[in-house]
Amino acid sequence: MLFKQQALLRQKLFVLGSLAIGSLLYLVARVGSLDRLQPICPIESRLGPLHLPEQIPLRTLQYKRGLLHELRKGNATKEQIRLHNLVQQLPRAIIIGVRKGGTRALLEMLNLHPAVVKASQEIHFFDNDQNYARGIDWYREKMPFSFPHQITIEKSPAYFITEEVPERIFKMNSSIKLLIIVREPTTRAVSDYTQVLEGKERKNKTYHKFEKLAIDGNTCEVNTKYKAVRTSIYTKHLERWLKYFPVEQFHIVDGDRLITDPLPELQLVERFLNLPSRISHYNLYFNATRGFYCLRFNIVFNKCLAGSKGRIHPEVDPSVVAKLRKFFHPFNQKFYQITGRTFNWP
Repeated sequence: MLFKQQALLRQKLFVLGSLAIGSLLYLVARVGSLDRLQPICPIESRLGPLHLPEQIPLRTLQYKRGLLHELRKGNATKEQIRLHNLVQQLPRAIIIGVRKGGTRALLEMLNLHPAVVKASQEIHFFDNDQNYARGIDWYREKMPFSFPHQITIEKSPAYFITEEVPERIFKMNSSIKLLIIVREPTTRAVSDYTQVLEGKERKNKTYHKFEKLAIDGNTCEVNTKYKAVRTSIYTKHLERWLKYFPVEQFHIVDGDRLITDPLPELQLVERFLNLPSRISHYNLYFNATRGFYCLRFNIVFNKCLAGSKGRIHPEVDPSVVAKLRKFFHPFNQKFYQITGRTFNWP
């Protein structure tokens, strides 16, 4: 009898112990879950009032990637769009340039932020007369679906150098935020040439050497009619934009630093856009095979930029490089003065 009572007592103690351990594990998991689901701060923006919920759960923002991916593939239903309150919003920020400065890399990296949604393709609305004539509703329909509290960003680097664009963007939104990513001007010009050269070679077409295009054969001076050179005179284009927008609405991104050490540049952009800091070292990892940083959205989804990024530049006559750098120098100094950002350009 005593043996049975002892066995029954041990059985009860085992059940109680299991319940206690189970409860403890539940509490630990619950606390961890609550910690992971801490809401982010409401997004504040100088672009005008954003009608945000008081709290935006981070889980919701992270979940949006899968849902919005389905929308881009055309798999989402109207009921899903209505249920999740999805909208197509005009951009609150635009990467306006510059060509071969790193606009695609910047856009993809900003898309790591859960409060940012990117337009996948260059829309060319403001620099293309035919597209612009289609109207603002056409432009809006080219934007991705997003949650109301997210910021849509598009990039079209031709905007920076096209004369009509500043006024057109101003008419759409006079308080929009404008991102310009720049590289050392001579390096950018050579990169511009390299992309065009590759396109010619794919079509089995011949193309002049960079030196012949960049230097006027008659005067032996820098050829300012060559588009790759003109684009690198950043201050000339920026002055046209400043007729419509105050300098505070521009943020200059260091494209050279974005290649070698991207996180500090992205954190500066987060602050400029009044976004809570979310992009971290976890989201960026150096791919030794590719030679540049790739993106980590989560433990499952990673992404590297297209193989066309990081092309090898042709060798350029050092005397031509020196002549170009001397030519760009006074324009660079004025660019530093206007923007308040100095670069270590020669």
